[in-house]
Amino acid sequence: MSETKPAAETRTFEAEVSRLLHMMVHSVYSNRDVFLRELISNAADACEKLRTLSLSEPALIEGGDAFQIVIETDKAAPSLVIADNGIGMDRQELIDNLGTIAQSGTRAFLEKAGDGAKGSALIGQFGVGFYSAFMVADKVSVVSRKAGSDEAWRWSSDGKGAYEIEPADLADAPARGTRILLHLNPDNASYAETDTIERIVTAYSAHVPVPIVLKLADGTEESLADGSALWRKPKSAVTEDEYKEFYGHVGGRFDEPAVTIHYRAEGRTEYSVLLFVPSSRPFDLFEPERQGKVKLYVRRVFITDEAEILPPWLRFVRGVIDSEDLPLNLSREMLQKNPVIEAIGKGVTNRVLTDLDKLATDDPERFVKVWEAFGAVLKEGLYEAPDRRDALFKLARFKTTTGGDSWRSLADVVAAFRPNQTAIYYALGDDAATIAASPHLEGFAKRGVEVLILADAVDAFWVRTALGFDGKPFQSVTQGAATLDLIPVLEAEAARDEAKEEKPASDEALAALTLRLKQALGDKVVEVRGSNRLATSPACLVSPEFGPDRQLEKILASRDGAGGRSAQILELNPAHPLVAGLAAQAAAGGAAAERVDAAAPLLFGLARILDGEAPDEPAAFARALAGLMEKTVA
Repeated sequence: MSETKPAAETRTFEAEVSRLLHMMVHSVYSNRDVFLRELISNAADACEKLRTLSLSEPALIEGGDAFQIVIETDKAAPSLVIADNGIGMDRQELIDNLGTIAQSGTRAFLEKAGDGAKGSALIGQFGVGFYSAFMVADKVSVVSRKAGSDEAWRWSSDGKGAYEIEPADLADAPARGTRILLHLNPDNASYAETDTIERIVTAYSAHVPVPIVLKLADGTEESLADGSALWRKPKSAVTEDEYKEFYGHVGGRFDEPAVTIHYRAEGRTEYSVLLFVPSSRPFDLFEPERQGKVKLYVRRVFITDEAEILPPWLRFVRGVIDSEDLPLNLSREMLQKNPVIEAIGKGVTNRVLTDLDKLATDDPERFVKVWEAFGAVLKEGLYEAPDRRDALFKLARFKTTTGGDSWRSLADVVAAFRPNQTAIYYALGDDAATIAASPHLEGFAKRGVEVLILADAVDAFWVRTALGFDGKPFQSVTQGAATLDLIPVLEAEAARDEAKEEKPASDEALAALTLRLKQALGDKVVEVRGSNRLATSPACLVSPEFGPDRQLEKILASRDGAGGRSAQILELNPAHPLVAGLAAQAAAGGAAAERVDAAAPLLFGLARILDGEAPDEPAAFARALAGLMEKTVA
């Protein structure tokens, strides 16, 4: 009695897949050739996975053909077949890989593509390559047999909301691996032309690590790519176009690489390196679960793309590292503790930083684009890798209060020090515009002192651990005392001050005011004092010298369980008419001094507002302000 063959099963796509397929079918992308590159890339990955698995299970490839990707065309149909003899998929893997998308990047892809972005430039970047087949095909059929299995399965869909999965006859299935059949729609029948296939493979897939052959109508085969390892060739034997093609393959990107790093290290540790620094930022650069994109090979055998070879602050680098010394049976635990991996990582990190420094010297404009894309990530190294700090400081570029739209190096900033300036000043904040409007910068601007504008979240951390640059310490403009008295005021500013008719508060009156305000504000402030960092604003809040910077405290306070904000120092501008008037009332005593008590919460709230924050008690602040306004119109 024969076994009953399981019936075909029809299943609906996951909601996001349905939306993605609709976009693929109905959107017109500028470069539809991308679908073939993506399918070839998937096929190459399947071969590489089986090559790695066969190291521990050699029976999986015994008696089989050498790894290769075969492409067949049929102009009459028209149709296109991409077949590989890699790892293959079983029924559940077909459902998981082709019927659902678990990757977090899918939603981001849909949002970006929906905003009118170039779809063909996003497909590889977001890992949705298989579905690009529906840009050119009315129906896609996939027959796959997992290596070592005696079952084969067929997956098929027209891309309109559902797919069918059923057992496939072994006679119609590959001995192992996957065969994808695309029933091309009339508008894309040209993809059944051999000339078109040759052109696309040459442009995008000439350097995948698996040979690619084109099966011709007469039964003969034409080699389109020999599967040679580009990274093992001498640099002099590789053209710029070949580098760009390989970058597109290994990085899944369509931009131009900003830096290409290709060399062979020899000595105690031997390895080949071909790495690329992209010229644009990937969408998931700051996702916590994001890993690096460097593939590890051992003597041309793919091992993993999850080895932590480069530090997290170089996670934007793409490419290949091929070791001569590592064993082929590397486990995840061995990778984490292997001294060879550590030596390779140290050497390659040195080379990446050296080449970035060379780019900064030889082509500053191109380097600025790299910094704009990845500077925030590189600055993580200032915090995480103190031993790399000197090299990273050479690369670091900053927007400053005097630099306009240009990027300034720390060497530039130090070279522009004003007379008697001893520290590199910086201002932290959520964005550059808010920082630039801060009252804390007024005294520095009055003296022409250049201040670093630090708007990245990581800035609040590395500046606390960095001792300084070129012997000059870093100093926050919102923390501690501003030692500006010894730095001369700009001549134009001094002339403007002389022309003003307002007289600043006397030392005695200011002392009376600070004492009165401290008593009125209580534990909201640790101190009230005069300020030389203010020029036009009446007051500001600063952090104590040995406490956290205000921006860092804000970041920490926003985290669950981090507690509240600590008391700050209220600084007053003695030359401001409001402060001078309050000082006179405080010095007068009696009922006049009591008006200072009423003004204290308003002055404190005003300082918080100038710092970009809401008053600590908005309702009380509003009532006090309304009361003051009523008196002015009474």
